[in-house]
Amino acid sequence: MVNLKFVGSAVGAVVVAAGLVASVSANTANRTAYLTFSGAVALPGVELSAGTYVFELVAPESSPSIVRVMSRDRKKVFLTAFTHYVDRPAGNDHNKPITFAEAPKGQAPPIKAWYPTDESMGREFVYGR
Repeated sequence: MVNLKFVGSAVGAVVVAAGLVASVSANTANRTAYLTFSGAVALPGVELSAGTYVFELVAPESSPSIVRVMSRDRKKVFLTAFTHYVDRPAGNDHNKPITFAEAPKGQAPPIKAWYPTDESMGREFVYGR
C-alpha cells in the first residue's frame, strides 16, 4: 500500500527543489560553474545556505571525477569528493546543471548530480547510508 503522506512529502520536496537553482554562469575551459541557490541545499556531509557557490572539476584532464565546491570568493572549500559519472537525463536542458534527490519535509534537498556546461556526462555525488 502506498503511503500517501510520504508521496505528498516527496512530491513537495521535488517541487521545492526544482525552484532552488536561480542562476548559472560557467567557465567551460576550466569546467567551473558559479551556481546560485535561492534556498538551502545539501551535499555529502554539508548543508549550503542560499547563495552562490563555485562547482569545479579539480583536475579535469587527470582526475575528472573529483569535484570541489567552494564559496564564491574561493576562500572556503565546502566539499572535495570523488563522484560517479552519470548520463545527463534525456531532455535535460543544458541550462539546468543540477538534479536533486528527494528529502524529508523541512530538510535541504540533496544535490544528486552536477552537469558541467556542454557535457553529456554529469558527476553524481556519493552519499553515505
